[in-house]
Amino acid sequence: MIKPEVINLFPLTIYKSRIELSNIQKKEMIEEILKMKSTSNRPEYHSSGENTWTGDTQGYGDLFDNKKFNFFFDEVAKIIKDYLAQFHINSEELDCYFQRAWATISNNKENIKVHTHAQSHLSFAFYLIKSSEDSNIQFVDDYKHNEFIPKLFTSKTVANSDLFKKRDLNNEAFVDINCKEGDIVIFPSKTFHQTQQEKINKQRISISADISFVSKNSGNLEHLMPPLNKWKKI
Repeated sequence: MIKPEVINLFPLTIYKSRIELSNIQKKEMIEEILKMKSTSNRPEYHSSGENTWTGDTQGYGDLFDNKKFNFFFDEVAKIIKDYLAQFHINSEELDCYFQRAWATISNNKENIKVHTHAQSHLSFAFYLIKSSEDSNIQFVDDYKHNEFIPKLFTSKTVANSDLFKKRDLNNEAFVDINCKEGDIVIFPSKTFHQTQQEKINKQRISISADISFVSKNSGNLEHLMPPLNKWKKI
């Protein structure tokens, strides 16, 4: 038998890097986030015991305007440029905007359900506090290009059977990214993601943000957003 050629197409690229904070910077950020949680505007969003506290639903969705996070967002801006470079994109042609930024706090079995950030282009998760036992971010393949039988990759009964000899990236619908404290993960906002659902968290604190890109010069460009000064309010 001739050895077959397997061609894997259309990869999803997840970018992981690190941001080093001093003990003082880290302490200030943690204290500020815990203070936000104690003064939540909409505590009913966090009442079931299963939902992670998320600052964007509690009136704290603009961390980039808080001076205690200035160094952090300056570092993120550098990393975003490197992310763009991975795709050979000329960042000088784009204006980059943090449109929303917030913290999350997970204790015990609190988790974040599967979702996307449809209103933005890029999103990230940075782990301010995270032990090795705390839940990881989990990316979900909503398209399942290889799933030739419906529900084959996600069926619990199939998972508990001997049908699959091995599970890998070719036949999985969920992939965990193992992150440590200080790691940052960047991904397209349209990507479905969640946190691991059955983990017991000690106290996992992360910072996330949504990022949008606007063309500096939209002449002859069809699919990029034009400069904001070209917009007209209705």
